[in-house]
Amino acid sequence: MKTEESSPRYSSIDRWEPADVLESLIEGQFSAVAAVRAALPAIRSAAVAMEARLRERGRLVYAGAGTSGRLAVQDGAELTPTFGWPNDRLLLLIAGGRDALLQSVEGAEDDIANARQLIGQHGINADDVLVAVAASGTTPFTLACLRESRTRGALTVGIANNRGTPILEESHYPIFLDTGPEPIAGSTRLKAGTAQKITLNGLSTLLMILLGRVYRGLMVDVRASNEKLVRRSEDMLVQLTGCSQGDARNALNSASGSVKLAVLLLHGCDLKLAEDLLDRAKGHLCKALDLIDSPD
Repeated sequence: MKTEESSPRYSSIDRWEPADVLESLIEGQFSAVAAVRAALPAIRSAAVAMEARLRERGRLVYAGAGTSGRLAVQDGAELTPTFGWPNDRLLLLIAGGRDALLQSVEGAEDDIANARQLIGQHGINADDVLVAVAASGTTPFTLACLRESRTRGALTVGIANNRGTPILEESHYPIFLDTGPEPIAGSTRLKAGTAQKITLNGLSTLLMILLGRVYRGLMVDVRASNEKLVRRSEDMLVQLTGCSQGDARNALNSASGSVKLAVLLLHGCDLKLAEDLLDRAKGHLCKALDLIDSPD
């Protein structure tokens, strides 16, 4: 359990000058990035498999406890406003429930029964993908979520910072982040947490790109839930089509806020044709635009 070990390098960190403490902590963040880079092949393989499972249906499920659980929930919660991922296809499971997002819930990470109950209650099945995150690789709640989901046929991805641990050994797609001992022994909110955050960012963003929710580096499935996002949607249309701000606003209104549909409307499609082309293109705007010139 490397994440729990004390490192001789940091044994006197409490007696260092403040600048030296910060320097060592930042140095640890660089090593977290290096650990993620070493895991790139595993992250890529997991994202490709997730895309195949979630292309038509199914839910994306995140499971974790403590810091790992909070990072997992944060990543999942941002998918709907950023990429328009449907709320009914997202499930966020953290040991201790909502209370655990703001404070430690005593004994929650050991509650195997609750984990099994949650997986059964939500009917996890072979259409779904579960991403289990635990620095130790052994957290009982997270491991129980993974095991129960796999038994029910779900695709499982395990992210952990200790080699050869159950979450890695028992997931379909293990992602090992070799961050080693922390500057403060056992404080996995440091290097391990940073590596998990980067991994989750990369994994989910690549997944959304593969699912067609990004076009020309823009979040074209964004949910325009406030004025800032409405303006961003209009600006995207101006950038993608060269239309005026007014035409962009009108197209968005006609498309009920969908940037993808608005792009197709600005390319001369009516709403019904735009919806049909996007459906045939499986949500990929670039493919839908290609179909305008070759509809057959």
